[in-house]
Amino acid sequence: MLLLTGCSVNPVTGENQLSLIGESQELAMGAEQYTPTQQTQGGQFYIDPELTLYVREVGNKLARVSDRPDLPYEFVVLNSSVPNAWALPGGKIAVNRGLLTELEDEAQLASVLGHEIVHAAARHSVQRMQQGMLISAGVAGLGFALSDNEWAGLLMGGAAVGAQLALAQYGQGDELESDHYGMLYMKEAGYDPQAAVELQEIFLALSNGQQAGFVDGLFATHPPSAKRVSENSKLVSEIGGGGYRGADVYKKKTATLRKVQPAYDAHDEAMKLASDGDMNAALNKINEAINLLPREAMFYSLRGRIYQEQKKNDKAQADFDKAVSMYPEMFVYRLNNGLTALQLNNLSKARENLTRANEVVPTSIAFLRLGDIAVKDNNRKEAIAYYSKAAESSGDIAEEARKKLAALTQ
Repeated sequence: MLLLTGCSVNPVTGENQLSLIGESQELAMGAEQYTPTQQTQGGQFYIDPELTLYVREVGNKLARVSDRPDLPYEFVVLNSSVPNAWALPGGKIAVNRGLLTELEDEAQLASVLGHEIVHAAARHSVQRMQQGMLISAGVAGLGFALSDNEWAGLLMGGAAVGAQLALAQYGQGDELESDHYGMLYMKEAGYDPQAAVELQEIFLALSNGQQAGFVDGLFATHPPSAKRVSENSKLVSEIGGGGYRGADVYKKKTATLRKVQPAYDAHDEAMKLASDGDMNAALNKINEAINLLPREAMFYSLRGRIYQEQKKNDKAQADFDKAVSMYPEMFVYRLNNGLTALQLNNLSKARENLTRANEVVPTSIAFLRLGDIAVKDNNRKEAIAYYSKAAESSGDIAEEARKKLAALTQ
């Protein structure tokens, strides 16, 4: 329940604005939603931890000169090919590897991070929540086979809110504001603000060409426009261009990412083939990805989904086991492992994995199947509790949970 009402001064612009959510709530929301939101967008890019340290270093340099330097800023690189970046309340920021491969130097990275820092510092996400502007958001990169109805009611609690905050579209006012102050932060931190102009020019050209990936990623949440380019150019003429670009450093820091890119290209092609129903071709392509980068858990997870579609649950289980062993914190690997174990009637393994998945990101499907396991164990009380949780969601899963709940409580 929101108890704080009235107005406050925007810490970045100095303007009066609606204030229903106080700073303590803002910080708590970001802290609660950061991990589950990362996971719904692909999870952390653990293959190259040095890359995350580099992004964090650049982000912190900008955060220190921001209008809210005392926010508990965090920066992560996510394992998603979708070119995007986002900020949650309280300075919780993420950038996808799919965007990092499109940038040319550290100054352009600073432009992206400075922009997101302003979104957090100026409380743009909080303002959208207060104004009821959140939209239904999808879940990126977690599996091709779940139906739209299943995804619609899958995430529960803070994970659902976090996904909405990360993927909801910013208005032009917020974007212009984030461009403006982000460029001021760049200048203060020693970066060339002209990089922000270049980046917007590139994005505008890509948007006009409907570049695949960007349309569903960055452009869906941060729409480019000719006005943004002109306003950014005007600001550079006022504050002066020049400053650090860091092309050589950026090339060095992203060398591993670029080296493994062919493996992710093969994975993305396999995902498209699977979505189109060509499972044999998808299997060949994901095997190619695994051969190129055998330590990537995401690849085994996708192959497991393909084996599921081919009714090869034993092979699917082995791949989900592999994915979990490589990235045990990733909820979707636990979720798929648990669902497959249940199909193979391994109740203890199913229970363990579904429970562990729910500890990170609660989902209605996990609660529903935990209820089914409780029924098999003749634990009526536990089954009712799980079905009740699943029934709080929406879509087909909620409807199934309500029917099973009614049967138990007659």
